[in-house]
Amino acid sequence: MAKRAQRSASPTRPDAPSVVALYPDNEWSPLGEEERDQSYVRKVRPMSDNQRRLLAAIGDHNLTIAAGPAGTGKTYLAISAAVEAYEEGRVARIILSRPAVEAGESLGFLPGDLHEKLAPYLRPLYDALSDRLGGKRLRGLLAEGSIEVAPIAYMRGRTLNNAFVVIDEAQNCTYGQIKMLLTRMGWHSTMVLTGDPDQTDLLPGMSGLADIARRLRALPDVAVVDMDETDIVRHPLVASMLTVL
Repeated sequence: MAKRAQRSASPTRPDAPSVVALYPDNEWSPLGEEERDQSYVRKVRPMSDNQRRLLAAIGDHNLTIAAGPAGTGKTYLAISAAVEAYEEGRVARIILSRPAVEAGESLGFLPGDLHEKLAPYLRPLYDALSDRLGGKRLRGLLAEGSIEVAPIAYMRGRTLNNAFVVIDEAQNCTYGQIKMLLTRMGWHSTMVLTGDPDQTDLLPGMSGLADIARRLRALPDVAVVDMDETDIVRHPLVASMLTVL
């Protein structure tokens, strides 16, 4: 142990290469521990004007559509708003849904019960919830039914009262599916649809997100927020690639 401590405390060799910081101290960093509170994030700060517009729209409207490229924080901000609404007692439950559509490849038969079969498709939603609530509390809320994560195929016939509903990956829904989802909204409920119209995994012409967003822009009680490459909070290369892909 003494030798190990001595080696770790030894000064840097003069011929050692210099380390260049990818993120200066005055800029956002994905490893910034100061933005974390123990095992979960308590408050989420928007990083761009469109993200601020999205959070404001969710707070002011019962129905919001967030459309834009991957990595712009659409799903994360929507789930964060849902968690805050639940914590403040404005809704009694959170319902998250997304289509079980594979991204360009077929996984074939998946073993296990219904939850185990759907887990790979719903994993991004669980990740965002765990980041906001912590794993232990999330498991408790899922067990008691206060948070429900379900595929879109199971939403028909339901009336969602006193709930915060997030429909993720809406670009993989047909026009009929989105219409069905929108008409599930009940009293004292908020619904947010998120998706990237340019990254649908359906056959050409089948996605209904762009058409639905265009039609609903005319309604004053519906907010449609368009995100772009400047809102991407993933690796800076993602924004650069999307400008040419």
